[in-house]
Amino acid sequence: MAIATNLLQIKSTLPENVILVAVSKTKPVSNLMEGYEVGQRIFGENKIQEMTEKWEQMPKDIQWHMIGHVQTNKVKFMAPFVSLIHGVDSFKLLEEINKQAKKNNRIIDCLLQIHIAEEETKFGLNKEELVSLLSSDDFQQQKNIRVVGLMGMATFTDDKEQVKKEFNQLKSIFDQSKMNNSQFTILSMGMSGDYQLAIECGSTMVRIGSSIFGERN
Repeated sequence: MAIATNLLQIKSTLPENVILVAVSKTKPVSNLMEGYEVGQRIFGENKIQEMTEKWEQMPKDIQWHMIGHVQTNKVKFMAPFVSLIHGVDSFKLLEEINKQAKKNNRIIDCLLQIHIAEEETKFGLNKEELVSLLSSDDFQQQKNIRVVGLMGMATFTDDKEQVKKEFNQLKSIFDQSKMNNSQFTILSMGMSGDYQLAIECGSTMVRIGSSIFGERN
């Protein structure tokens, strides 16, 4: 029952406008069902095959979020059911999501990933790339995707000031983008270690795994 307890405890501390994505990657369906039983309906996975297997086995009122780095050739497997794709970091990937969404007669919601961390390994667009993507004719023609906001990951560091600076930077890019894109409602930033700080900086969606399910398997 620890999972249910953890989940309810975290939910009780979140402001009403903040959505909780329970990051369930590597965890068995039985663990996810413990969360489901106490009302959690949004789960985040980082491998499309694993997410698809869980989707097949679990109740159909669950929203599945793809939070990992997405390879274009795998998009087709999640296109029939995925609710939100977090880490979209190229126009090529958007095009593929649009194509597969169309085949499934769906409109798929996406978040564009912005690079805010000082680590080179993190994926994402910079501010200039974001602006030129959103204003391009090619982007306007993608009718089967809806970009509903931005996501980003801060540098993995104990330096709270640096993390705060990066979150504030993302919030400012989000606010600017929102002026021209009315469907921008989601700013996804913050994980188990830094979600409280992310919320203070304006996050509307947090991705929490180990604080709910324990360390990953």
